Amino acid sequence: MRKWLVPAMLLCLLAAGCNTVARNETSPSPQNDNRVRAQQSSPQKKTIGNPKQVAAHLESLARKVPGVKGAHCVVFQNTAVVGIDVAGNVDRSRVGTIKYAVAEALRKDPYGINAAVTADIDLSHRLNELGADIRRGRPIAGFAEEMADIVGRIVPQMPRDVQPMRPEPQTQAKQQLNQHL
Repeated sequence: MRKWLVPAMLLCLLAAGCNTVARNETSPSPQNDNRVRAQQSSPQKKTIGNPKQVAAHLESLARKVPGVKGAHCVVFQNTAVVGIDVAGNVDRSRVGTIKYAVAEALRKDPYGINAAVTADIDLSHRLNELGADIRRGRPIAGFAEEMADIVGRIVPQMPRDVQPMRPEPQTQAKQQLNQHL
């Protein structure tokens, strides 16, 4: 009985797999689809041609939001990062609300649709410094310096990784000479 069971099952599976017949009524083709299709209603991201002008535009949009004291924007290729300054006495939930309002304002703009918004004081300050470096004509050096500072703050310092400073060889020779005299 077992001898016939495995071949019979294989035969059934094979027969079921070969039984698919193309039926026109099962799935309509896209050419015959008479349903209404909606266009994308949110603004599409535009290619940034003049980064300085776009940065100034996004900063002005962010400053118009109530609760924003200042805004700093850096545009790199086709991406913008906007740092906002809020009053120091504002509680965390209110800061989140202000940041959300800025994101809503930027969402309505084709240049700001994919911008990143931060309310972190340190990052906002670093964005300001990076923008100043870009205006001074040193975008790559300024970016590298600021990224090094940001990463340096993020990476923790582990006490076991700290090596005691060793005196330089010249200093050791001078100390030995002074001890003999």
